[in-house]
Amino acid sequence: MKALGILPTRSTRSRPAARRLLHALVLLALVGGAVAATLESRPQPRAVAALPRAFAIQPRAVAALPAAIATPDPPPGLQQALLRLAEGFDGKVGVAVQDASNHWLAGFRTRERFPQQSVSKLWVAITLLDAVDHGTVRLDEPVTVRPADLTVFHQPLQSLVGTAGFATTIGDLMTRALTQSDNTANDILLHHVGGPSAVYRMLLRKRLLEIKFGPGERLLQSQIAGLQWKPGYADSWSFEKARRRLSGADRRAALAAYLVDPADGASPQGIVHALVALRKGELLSPASTALLLGTMTRSRTGHYRLRAGLSAGWTLAHKTGTGQELGNIATGFNDVGMLTAPSGRVYGAAVMIAESKAPIAMRQHLIASVAQAIIAYDSTL
Repeated sequence: MKALGILPTRSTRSRPAARRLLHALVLLALVGGAVAATLESRPQPRAVAALPRAFAIQPRAVAALPAAIATPDPPPGLQQALLRLAEGFDGKVGVAVQDASNHWLAGFRTRERFPQQSVSKLWVAITLLDAVDHGTVRLDEPVTVRPADLTVFHQPLQSLVGTAGFATTIGDLMTRALTQSDNTANDILLHHVGGPSAVYRMLLRKRLLEIKFGPGERLLQSQIAGLQWKPGYADSWSFEKARRRLSGADRRAALAAYLVDPADGASPQGIVHALVALRKGELLSPASTALLLGTMTRSRTGHYRLRAGLSAGWTLAHKTGTGQELGNIATGFNDVGMLTAPSGRVYGAAVMIAESKAPIAMRQHLIASVAQAIIAYDSTL
């Protein structure tokens, strides 16, 4: 190069560095392609655009169940008894039983999500009492229930609501929602605390991540039936007439879609974890905890479910849930609660029937038998 009088240029001197840069760029492209392919192969979130607006509020944080919490092995005898009950039942059932002190968990399909139906009234009550604890809501606040506030299905308040409405308090509505499973009382409370999004925020704050919450009774029950909610449905008979006008195919399709991915789905394990946390005072103040458990103890629903399996000296604080039926298929037939032995030992229990063709007496017997299995185990201690 010198003989020709040509000096080495900057680009000529940097060829090795250029080659190294080129190799690095190729390597980055290959790695980027691999990462993109991996991301594309992952399951993508289900589109929610087709759902009603209220159904699209579920935070991404609860889209998947958290990893299983390590717990001691359950007592073999109780575990086998629960398996026999669940496997011998005609229908899809989930069962979870947890010792509040030793924290073992026994059951069947404990982590699958099942329709809650009125079990979800518990989360509205906890959201309300959490607001009471923070001083933003008072239980003695007056409220008037008007005809336009009525919802669907079970609402004993309906007989008290005249043209001028029914004057009561927030605390009274909570009692009615929990002890009578009154849908109107619950929907008013839900609106009072800030709607479904407020309940979701509570579930996230308190790490109750295996529990979803639906959009309230009106929208949830309409969706399950295959209807879009209309104000005129506040008269339960109008809702029922509209439901009867639907074709069988439409109703079956709507119910099937709900059962595949219930908007109010929760796992039996997640519910008993929440119940145990409530009992231990981890969710609410001592005063609110005592009030809620005491109200649940006075529940008037589900006489032939968990309560029917109790022995003398045992107490139960619980909440039932019952879904719609179509033909011979019953859905969302549940009872969850805290069973306390005469000795003071406490067990959280959730029995959830997603769907079944079994008659109501057999469904009730299954739930009562779970309580009996807990009591039989406790008698060996």
